[in-house]
Amino acid sequence: DMEIITCVLSGALEHKDSMGNGRIIRPGEFQYMAAGTGVTHSEFNPSPTEPVHLLQIWIVPDRKGAKPTYAEKTFAKAAPGKLHLAASKSGRDGSIPINQDVDVFVGKLAASDKISHAIKPGRHAWLHVAEGQIKLNSVVLSAGDGAAISDESKLIVEATGPAQILLFDLN
Repeated sequence: DMEIITCVLSGALEHKDSMGNGRIIRPGEFQYMAAGTGVTHSEFNPSPTEPVHLLQIWIVPDRKGAKPTYAEKTFAKAAPGKLHLAASKSGRDGSIPINQDVDVFVGKLAASDKISHAIKPGRHAWLHVAEGQIKLNSVVLSAGDGAAISDESKLIVEATGPAQILLFDLN
């Protein structure tokens, strides 16, 4: 009963599961698995020499006992300077549908790119800096940093150099 999103930043990650899915996930690719009623899976670095750097996000689903599912989406060639919807409850705009009221965005930024995101009343956000350094509403954050945001109506993200962020718009 978990929603699992994996994002490879560098290197490669090999995935195999009991639903018959198996492939190597590369930088810029997102993999989603709803563990639901249960699934057996393995993930490992297929290279004996190249390290893998990844982020794996576990989200509590909105209901127990969902059917296990698997999906993939690539952002390897995503345009910089904007947010791209990776996952959402409804699967809108070609995003991966997940079992929770959360929108997961990925943003790749070049130096001095500036993006904004409106937060509706009653919602919250979590921003994670996957790579590089940014300013979030004038607060400097570096790779590995995260910020929990409540009671804000707008986020302004400005890159101080090449960067990648994950933004979670949460209920």
